[in-house]
Amino acid sequence: MVDSPEVQAIVARGKITAEDILKLRNRVFSKGVVTPNDAEMVFHLNDRIDNIDNPSWSIFFVETLTDYVVMQAEPQGYISDENAEWLIARISHSGHVDNENELEVLVKALERARQSPVGLVKFALEQVKHGVLNGSGVVGHKHRLEPGVVGEGEVELLRRILFAFGGDGNMAITKQEAEILFDINDATSEVDNHPAWSDLFVKAIANFLMASVGYRVPNRHEALRREAWLDSPSAGVGGFMSRMLAGSLDAVWDAYQNGSRDTGAKASSGLTNGDEPRATAEEIRWVADRMGSDGQLHANEMALIDFLKGHCAHLHPKLSPVLDRAAA
Repeated sequence: MVDSPEVQAIVARGKITAEDILKLRNRVFSKGVVTPNDAEMVFHLNDRIDNIDNPSWSIFFVETLTDYVVMQAEPQGYISDENAEWLIARISHSGHVDNENELEVLVKALERARQSPVGLVKFALEQVKHGVLNGSGVVGHKHRLEPGVVGEGEVELLRRILFAFGGDGNMAITKQEAEILFDINDATSEVDNHPAWSDLFVKAIANFLMASVGYRVPNRHEALRREAWLDSPSAGVGGFMSRMLAGSLDAVWDAYQNGSRDTGAKASSGLTNGDEPRATAEEIRWVADRMGSDGQLHANEMALIDFLKGHCAHLHPKLSPVLDRAAA
């Protein structure tokens, strides 16, 4: 399809019209499945036409590639390792995404998928980290990036990625995600970040810690069933994850406690009877070491410690090294 007369004519013209997009849309979606040739065709055009900021083209580009990445392999809705590797290879330019449409495909695929490889989520978060630390890149295409500062746009993009990963079996922040969040926090701790960054960082790391010591969260189906957890506008995107991160810090604790009680867990520890925490000493030590890694505890880290101390009577002993960090 890349070599078809229709595609060659668009490339030769250097512009794509609304009529072109309509014809391409009919050809791609009339088959009921987006093929590898279709995917290569839209990438081919996106690389070569001048008006890639055309809203109609952007919508078609994102829809086509999202459908290909998420719905091509069985079971549908789960991004395979192969498709994740293909997408990263296709949109990565020296490790970074430098095209607005390609960045949106990456995030939209994560949002649409029920489950995604951790590596794909990490790659998406790395794009935000690169934009924040360097003040350049496609992350700031809708606003001005300030080097070394987390702006409102970057927080929103981080939210989209973290919420998206809250699909089947991925209700908690992973260590890979926590690492990138700590990297961003360490690099921007002394600047005037958007207030939403502090809120997101503290609750995300609290989520990681709670899950690390064995607290249970309800599965996606159960989270969606609870109307009380759906009062966030974005609740349909990330289920429990978006509800938890969008609420207050106390909502983090309440959500885990609710999840624990509903699964018959011990009220004092959040652990199911007979189960052991899945966290290793290395995981907890890693968090403790990341707290104040430059020799002092900053505002966001102190806010996290204050949250943990407020519930220390209910927390598992494995979290004590994190609390001890504040007293060191």
